[in-house]
Amino acid sequence: MIDLSASDDGILLRAVALHQAGQLQQAEPLYRKALACRPDHPDALHLLGVLNGQLGRLDEAIELIRRAITLSPAVARYHCNLGKFLGDKGLLDEAVATLRTAIDLAPDYAQAPSNLGAVLNAMGRFDQAATVCRDALAIAPRLVAAYINLGNAFRGQTRPDEAIATYRAGLEIEPGNAELQHNLGNLLKDTGQVEGAIAAYRAALRVRPDFAETRHHLINTLHYSPAYDAAALGEEARCWHRVHVAPLPRSCRPHDNDRTPDRRLRVGYVSPDFREHPVGLNLLPLFREHDRALIELYCYSGAARADGVTERFRALADRWCDIAGLSHSQVAELVRRDTIDVLVDLSLHAAGNRLFVFALEPAPVQVTFAGYPGTTGLEAIGYRLTDPYLDPPGADESVYSEESIRLPDTFWCYEPLADEVEVGPPPATARGVVTFGCLNNFCKVNESVLRLWARVMSEIPSSGLLVSSPPGESRQRMLAILQAAGIAAGRVETVGHMPRLDYLRSYDRIDVGLDTTPYNGHTTSLDAYWMGVPVVTLVGHTIVGRAGLSQLTNLGLSELVARTDDDYVRISVDLARDQGRLMHLRSTLRQRMRRSPLMDGARFARNVEGAFREMWRRWCAAGASA
Repeated sequence: MIDLSASDDGILLRAVALHQAGQLQQAEPLYRKALACRPDHPDALHLLGVLNGQLGRLDEAIELIRRAITLSPAVARYHCNLGKFLGDKGLLDEAVATLRTAIDLAPDYAQAPSNLGAVLNAMGRFDQAATVCRDALAIAPRLVAAYINLGNAFRGQTRPDEAIATYRAGLEIEPGNAELQHNLGNLLKDTGQVEGAIAAYRAALRVRPDFAETRHHLINTLHYSPAYDAAALGEEARCWHRVHVAPLPRSCRPHDNDRTPDRRLRVGYVSPDFREHPVGLNLLPLFREHDRALIELYCYSGAARADGVTERFRALADRWCDIAGLSHSQVAELVRRDTIDVLVDLSLHAAGNRLFVFALEPAPVQVTFAGYPGTTGLEAIGYRLTDPYLDPPGADESVYSEESIRLPDTFWCYEPLADEVEVGPPPATARGVVTFGCLNNFCKVNESVLRLWARVMSEIPSSGLLVSSPPGESRQRMLAILQAAGIAAGRVETVGHMPRLDYLRSYDRIDVGLDTTPYNGHTTSLDAYWMGVPVVTLVGHTIVGRAGLSQLTNLGLSELVARTDDDYVRISVDLARDQGRLMHLRSTLRQRMRRSPLMDGARFARNVEGAFREMWRRWCAAGASA
């Protein structure tokens, strides 16, 4: 993105040299000095804009580059970089128009169609993105950015094998490219190659130890690997804090919130997932049932694209704030100006998280919840919500950096958003054979799980298996593992990603759900119960492997919880052979869900509000005794 051709100014040349060496803090004052000498220097304006964009200061980046364009409107690279930062800010339509201007100005400038591909990917226009990225590579076959964006387009088109091959082709050109390793890790995770994903993330971090997004993805992915126990997961989260947060200058200012213990609280929720997403489905009942005499509800939404569920959240909020495109410091200042009392992280290390906002401590009480049961490792977050089954009393809580607050019943409160989808009869009644099934994210389906499922199916030789998996090589790898364990490929059916209502109707093809380990199904299992499908679970050695225990205990079906592999096989086989019980569960599970704490929104809201109130009172008492 940096070009020296327009200037031989000494100060500017020194700034650019520092900039190219990655010394952004040292380059910035030299750019500003060059502009003080000559305020209308378009290259200096443009390059300082690029630097600001790289530092996440998008508003200043856009303003500076626009000034450069006003002075020199025919320079393609100015439009190209402006388009990139407009895209980063979420101004996608404007970014597309700007990048097309760059292409018109310089049809042989490959970076412009490559950047356009990135923006089109963000808009979900993957076919168009793939086309312009190929255009970029036709111009510049060794442009690594175009390999990144083309791979991302293939991922969006659900062409994982081509995406992986594209990232690897880019790595042939630039083996030390951390972004390529990062994206390769994402695809390997998506296709169930968790250990390969972990290796790719670690390779990216060896090149760029400060690549915070990669460390987020690494921490998240470690939960899917049988090789990591709770202590190791906690240590990786604390490592993220040590590497990415501890070196930052502390800028926490005292909070002047009214310390009245029992007043109405301003609660702010921060999430990119106020949309049709598992986190969203488990928050709607809470938001709908919050007692507005006790809670003033603020939503800080990082959702890139709104949908119908987003609008439902927006209607429930006392105040709605779109934060996509805002820097972490801008969001923190917004939270502080809103005088939020309790700020709630809903992501942990999942994609789109805003943990750096919490690191700035904009609220006096900070808590993590809902993204997945685990720990952030962030010292600025004081509490985490859990339940008695995910974290049994007396369990080792040193693996978490936060204090655990147990809700009385459940970590989840389910919203199906699908009352119109009726429960069908068990498919075995029509087909005459039992079908086992798992519609969990395929990254949870490891070789040990497949071998365990093969043991179950071997006990009922006529049985079939329905699995959700990406197309391509990952399916073939799964079938090969099952075949090696004695299960013919003809007994296995696969489905891919589909709209929610079609996905729910897929449960009409399953008699008995088979859970995954070490990471159980979470919302996917709740979907199964809603559709009348019982799920046999195996308790894992980390918290994400106790979701099935928590949910089934809340449903009064703890007899479906296995503690050993042998128990898992026995429970699954016995259930599959008991057609009367399967029929009964099929006809009663939805009503059982409705009567359970898993769908009692009012009860769940009172429990969460009680937890927030206890945290708040502690903060008030600490101030009174200070």
